[in-house]
Amino acid sequence: MTLSRNVAVPGMVGEYEAFGALIEGLTPEQWATPTRCEGWSVADVAGHVVGQLTDVVNLRLEDLGTPEVTARQVGERRGRTAADLADELRESAKLGSEMAASFDDAAWEGPTPGGAPGTLGSGIEALWYDTYLHADDIRAALGITSVRGEGLAASVSHIADFLTEQGWGPADLRFEGLGSFRVSGGGGRVIDGDALDFVLAATGRKDPTALGLDETVNIYRI
Repeated sequence: MTLSRNVAVPGMVGEYEAFGALIEGLTPEQWATPTRCEGWSVADVAGHVVGQLTDVVNLRLEDLGTPEVTARQVGERRGRTAADLADELRESAKLGSEMAASFDDAAWEGPTPGGAPGTLGSGIEALWYDTYLHADDIRAALGITSVRGEGLAASVSHIADFLTEQGWGPADLRFEGLGSFRVSGGGGRVIDGDALDFVLAATGRKDPTALGLDETVNIYRI
């Protein structure tokens, strides 16, 4: 179940602010560091996050999230500095915040612009999740400690919905401090432990067998 508008909108805005602060002071050496996203440097990860938000606020929504569009977002920003992308992010985040402030509950539960699957709310939650996860990709590449907070809860929520759509489960995701998230209606096995480890396993970044799971938990396996 998608998080509420009153949680997801300020959470997303805060996540973009944190992402800008993370990247803006990176050195050229850090900017070029390879990440666990195959073939992507820190700069490429940032280019995708920034490019995705810029596309969204300018309503360039067709095929958003596909490999082709993601590659375009990264390619358009290659050669730009960390400070350049931090500036673009802040400009786009300001527009995004203003747009999100106009949403009411009916719009939140309604369809996304452009006919993308899911509701407007689930789309906002997906942006929050993607930004949080890619910030962790950058931190992991640079040896910076992971951040655990509202973005982690949003990521578990998004993954629970994604797994439900894929017919995985039923299961209950119960992580300390985050509450419970149902997959496929819940009532099946209980998955607990470390929430970030689960997110990494569910996105192909960590071996799921260490958590007693198998490769079917990877939401990108298809």
